[in-house]
Amino acid sequence: MKIWFNRWFTTVSHYMDLIRANDDGRKFIIYGTHPNKDALYLQNCDYAFIEPEVSGDEYIAFCLDFCQRHGIDIFIPRKENVLISKRLAEFEALGVKVLVCPDNELMETVDNKAAAYRSVANRVPSFLVPDYHVVNNIEGFKMAYESLKEKGHEVCFKPVIGEGANGFRVIKEEVDSIQQLLQHGIRFRIPYKYACEIFSQQESFPDLMVMEYLDGREYSIDCLSSQEELYAAIPRMKGDGRVRELVESLELINLARDFHEEYKLPYVFNIQMKYGNGVPKLLEINPRMSGGMHISCLSGINFPYLAIKILLGETVCPMTPKFGIRASHIEKEMILKYEDIS
Repeated sequence: MKIWFNRWFTTVSHYMDLIRANDDGRKFIIYGTHPNKDALYLQNCDYAFIEPEVSGDEYIAFCLDFCQRHGIDIFIPRKENVLISKRLAEFEALGVKVLVCPDNELMETVDNKAAAYRSVANRVPSFLVPDYHVVNNIEGFKMAYESLKEKGHEVCFKPVIGEGANGFRVIKEEVDSIQQLLQHGIRFRIPYKYACEIFSQQESFPDLMVMEYLDGREYSIDCLSSQEELYAAIPRMKGDGRVRELVESLELINLARDFHEEYKLPYVFNIQMKYGNGVPKLLEINPRMSGGMHISCLSGINFPYLAIKILLGETVCPMTPKFGIRASHIEKEMILKYEDIS
């Protein structure tokens, strides 16, 4: 059976290994593509190809052609997964199963953080969202900042549409001292004055969420499900540095269950929560495998392979995850080989 991963995170290499190591002894041939020939996960594919730097409908045309030319059975997309969800019928006509939520309206909603906040706040009473404002000009930014400060919040901002920590900054009042600059680093903090100078460069900019900064622990909840049933929810706590811990938090597991009961999101999805004053609030929802999901697989649940079984309509047996596992990772060198990359 042929599986294709299009443009993904480097950690997708772990998911390939987990799929190959499935308990059923099923054999897979794994294809991978990326515009950059140095993308490390290409080294872990049976067949690797360079994909074009295009997007939108042009990229979907590439995907359909790739599936047809290589006889792909299962497509696991990250790039353009919202648009792919809208055009599933074209892949199904080729006999390709696609591991993406078939509800394209839901995909569009969760892809937009502000829309996701509004939807979840209205439909799932157990979920709390941070105080926030959506702005797209300097006047709105200043008003949002002042409003949140008046409520006693530390303030941060991030793009309405984006992945991971791209564009995320915490606003601070003071300018960096020499000691801070040379000894502590800047990381994700930016002085309010500098933020205003940058946002004043244009009359408008892409929608930005200006919101309360939550200073507690962050959790990433990896979930495995069909539309009918949530099979597993593994809260993964982000500890200090690179340490991650699988925590049996009934509070977070029940939140994942409440979300799935309302939205019926299938296969694999990820909910990111962060605590503020002892209360968990929503950061974002990812309707796909998260970048750190391989850590959650240390629970004994093979998320990527079981998601494939659900996609294929096969039975998934009840499972009992192991919690209390603390993990981290170290860098390892890899000699790059290009003779098998087309």
